[in-house]
Amino acid sequence: MNDAIALTVSYDGTHLCGFARQPGQPTVQGKLEAALGTILGEPVLTVCAGRTDAGVHALGQVVTYTSTGTEPEPRAFMRSLNALCEPDVVVTGVRRADPRFSARFSALGREYRYRIVPGPVPPLFLKRFAWAVPKTLDLGAMREAATYLLGEHDFTSFCVKDSAIDKPTVRRIDTIEILPEHQLGEHSIVIRIVGKAFLHSMVRIIVGTLVDVGRGKRPPEWVGEVLVAQDRALAGQTAPPQGLTLWHVDYAEECWL
Repeated sequence: MNDAIALTVSYDGTHLCGFARQPGQPTVQGKLEAALGTILGEPVLTVCAGRTDAGVHALGQVVTYTSTGTEPEPRAFMRSLNALCEPDVVVTGVRRADPRFSARFSALGREYRYRIVPGPVPPLFLKRFAWAVPKTLDLGAMREAATYLLGEHDFTSFCVKDSAIDKPTVRRIDTIEILPEHQLGEHSIVIRIVGKAFLHSMVRIIVGTLVDVGRGKRPPEWVGEVLVAQDRALAGQTAPPQGLTLWHVDYAEECWL
C-alpha cells in the first residue's frame, strides 16, 4: 500500500470558485490536480481537510493523495507545483504520511480566523481579506455572546439549511477568541474559532450573528436562544467570504513518516 502524500497549501480565494473542482472554473483542487498530473504523468485525485467556498482563503489547508512513487524530492516537488499553481495557490510543505492518512478524516482540529475592519474608513491593504463593517463593534458583548457557543451543541441554526437535511449537526467548538489586531497599518478585529469539524458556512454564520450583537442590534443572550431554537432563519446573516481563512489543521504526530 503506497504512502499518502500531504501537501500544505495556502491560497488567495479572491478569484477562485472555492476548493472543489468544477468543470471550466478556477478552483484550488482543479489547479492542484492539473499540476500533479503534469508533474507525475498520471491523473491524481486529492482530498482536503476543509472544502472552502468561493472567495474564502487558506493559510494552512492540507491536501492528500496516494503516492504514485514517482514524486521528486520535496523541494523540487514544491518548486514544480508552485510554478504551475501560482499566483493564487502556493504549496508550502510536502510530507509523507501513513497510507491510511486522510487530510479530512485524520484531522484532530481545525482553526479558522475571520477578519473584520470596523468603522467608517474602509480597508485598503486588507480589503481582499476582511469584511468592512461601517460601525464600531462592542467586543465585550461579542465575547459574552460567544460563550453560548462553546462546547458541544446542535448547530442547526448556524449552517446552510439544505446541508443539514438528514445529516448530523452536532459539533464541538473548543475556542472562540475575539482580538483586536493591526496589520499593514490598518486596525482590524480577528475572530479565531477552533473545533474538530464544522458545518457548511458555520463559521461565517457565527460571525454574522456575533456582529449583530457587536452592533447592538441584539443582546448577547440572544445567541443562546438562537442555538437552542435549531432554526437557521433566526440567526444572523452569513458573513461575506473574503474575511474567512482556514488557518491551521492539527493531526497526530504519529501520522507522519
